[in-house]
Amino acid sequence: MRSTWTDSRLDDFKKDVDARLDDLSSRVGEMDTRLTGRIDSLQQTMIQGFIALTVAMLTGFLGLAAAIITKL
Repeated sequence: MRSTWTDSRLDDFKKDVDARLDDLSSRVGEMDTRLTGRIDSLQQTMIQGFIALTVAMLTGFLGLAAAIITKL
């Protein structure tokens, strides 16, 4: 293994590293786009679930209140 690097070898190394970093950057950007879409979808599903649970609870409370009032 060499203990010294020539300028041309360092330039070649830099080009290789730059190409790999560019590729990595584009792949991370694609993953970010996909992940953002999934998170948005999950958030929408959670909001719909919250609304459904709220409606179910209110319906139950109103039904219970109606049952109590009619028994009086």
